[in-house]
Amino acid sequence: MTSPIDVAALKRDFAIFDKKMRGGKQLVYLDSGATSQKPRQVLDAERFFYENNNAAVHRGAHLLAEEANEAYEGARQIVADFIGAGADETIFTKSATESLNLIAYSFGNSKPGSKFHLKAGDRIVVSEMEHHANLIPWQQLAKRTGAELVWFEITEEGRLDLSKIADVINKKTKIVAITHQSNVLGTINPIQEITQAAKKVGAVVVLDACQSAPHFQIDVKELGIDFLAFSGHKALGPTGVGICWGKGEHLSEMEPFLTGGSMIETVTMTDATWAPAPRKFEAGVPNMAQAVGLAAALNYLSKIGMDRVAEHDALLTEYALSKLVALPGVSVIGPQNGLDRGAVVSFTIDGIHPHDVGQALDGNGIAVRTGHHCAWPLMRKLNLVGTTRASFYIYNDLQDIDILVQSIGEAQKFFGVL
Repeated sequence: MTSPIDVAALKRDFAIFDKKMRGGKQLVYLDSGATSQKPRQVLDAERFFYENNNAAVHRGAHLLAEEANEAYEGARQIVADFIGAGADETIFTKSATESLNLIAYSFGNSKPGSKFHLKAGDRIVVSEMEHHANLIPWQQLAKRTGAELVWFEITEEGRLDLSKIADVINKKTKIVAITHQSNVLGTINPIQEITQAAKKVGAVVVLDACQSAPHFQIDVKELGIDFLAFSGHKALGPTGVGICWGKGEHLSEMEPFLTGGSMIETVTMTDATWAPAPRKFEAGVPNMAQAVGLAAALNYLSKIGMDRVAEHDALLTEYALSKLVALPGVSVIGPQNGLDRGAVVSFTIDGIHPHDVGQALDGNGIAVRTGHHCAWPLMRKLNLVGTTRASFYIYNDLQDIDILVQSIGEAQKFFGVL
C-alpha cells in the first residue's frame, strides 16, 4: 500500500509535529475532522499580510488599502476556482456555521413573492446524519415560518435511506439541506441523485461541504447544487473564515443576513439599498488576513492535487477499517468498507466510555475526538452516548493507524475488558 503523498516530507511544513506530547510521545493527530493543522505557508501568508498590506479593504484610496483589496479579492478568486465557482458568487464568512445561518436567515427575511419565501405548508428536508450546524438553522427557520421540517432516515449500514425519496422531497419542498459527507459515519452521500429529485419540484439544494471540500475535488456546477458552505480551518486554513457559495441569480434576489458598513450602495436616514453580491453579504470589515491564509491553504492543497489527497485518504481509511473491524470488542459505526466513504472512522469499545478511550489514547500522544460530535439526533438514532472518532488527512500515514490500533488494545487491557 503506497501513498501518492510523501507524508514525511510534507510534515516538515507543519511545526506542530515537532511538539512532544505527554511522556515525550510524538503527536499522532487523528482529529482533522474537527480542525486541521496549518502549514507554515498559511501562517507566513497571514503574517505577510499583517506586516506588509494591512488596511481595511474596500474603504481606502491609499496604497495599503489598494494592496489589501488586491490580496483579499485575489483570495476570493482562489477560493472560487477551488470549487469551480465565480468570484462574485463566493462570500467570505467567519465560519461554515455562519454561512448556513446566512442562507437560512436570508430565506426567512424574504418577502412574499420571492422564490425563497417560506410559509406554513412548505417543506424543508434534512437528514438524520446532519451536524448541528446544518440542522438547527433549518429547525429554527421552520419554527419561524411554519414550514414543515422532514428528514431522510439512515439505514443500518449508515447510509441515507433514499427508498422513498419522492415522498420526502415532494411538491411542497422548498429547501433540501444535506451534508456531503457525515462527520460521524464518514458516509459520502449521493448528492446528484438528491439534487435531481429536488430540481423536479423546484426546490433549492444547500450542501454542507465541511467534511468534503478539504478532502476531494468539488465542482459546484457538476453537483448541480444551489448553495454550498465549508470552513477554512478544516482545509489547512485559519480559524475565523468560512465560505458561502450561491448561484448568482439566487444571491441577487436574496435579502442580506447582516447589515452595516461595506454592504450598502446608498444610505439615507430612513432607508438603504444594498451593494451587489458578494459584498451585500459581507457587512463590516471582513476577516482579511484569514481569507489570505485560506487562499494559501487551498493553493497548498491544489499543489499536492486533490486527486492525490483523495487517493491518500482512501488508502488510510481502507487500512483503518480493515484493522479496526478485526479488533475484538470494537464496533465501527457506519459503512464497513471504503465505498463512498470519507476519511472519518467512528467506533465504540465494549465496556469503555468514549471519553475514557480518548484519555487513554491521549496518553500515547494520539489526538482523537470523543462524544456526540455535534450530532445528537444521530447518536440517539444509533442508541449511543457517543463514539471515539479518528479522522485522517494528508499528514497521516499507516504507522499512525498502527499506533492507534496498538493503543486501543492497551486501553482494553488497562480497563480490564480484554
